[in-house]
Amino acid sequence: MRAVVQRVTSARVTVGDRVTGEIGSGLLVLLGVDQGDGPTDLQYIASKVRDLRIFADADGKMNKSVLDLQGGVLVVSQFTLSGDARNGRRPSFASAAPPQIARALYEEVVRELQTSGLQVATGEFQAMMQVSLVNDGPVTILLDSRKTF
Repeated sequence: MRAVVQRVTSARVTVGDRVTGEIGSGLLVLLGVDQGDGPTDLQYIASKVRDLRIFADADGKMNKSVLDLQGGVLVVSQFTLSGDARNGRRPSFASAAPPQIARALYEEVVRELQTSGLQVATGEFQAMMQVSLVNDGPVTILLDSRKTF
């Protein structure tokens, strides 16, 4: 499971003219589910998102988590994070989990974050979405439950 985590002052997802999720200060999480991902992977990603200390403390050091600040988390499914563009010009998405499995794990990550007490908003699984954000910093962190980077 992979995630791109961006610290934001605001973020919003729309499908057509309908807003499906929106947050103020917090984290935008683009989430990709790979074949073979399971409970261990979702626990790793959810706990990292919840506990990453990438918000400034009183001294201006990145020492606080989104949970510490009671910020929002906007989770958006993005199968293209499983893309492999090492060969040729067209990425292969062969390692992406099938939609039924990916949806279940995506929804479980969302539930896990909600259970932590975070305000969580979402995109719409398998929809063409437009994501708007104001990246704060900018701060962007890459996560991979298999720790390949």
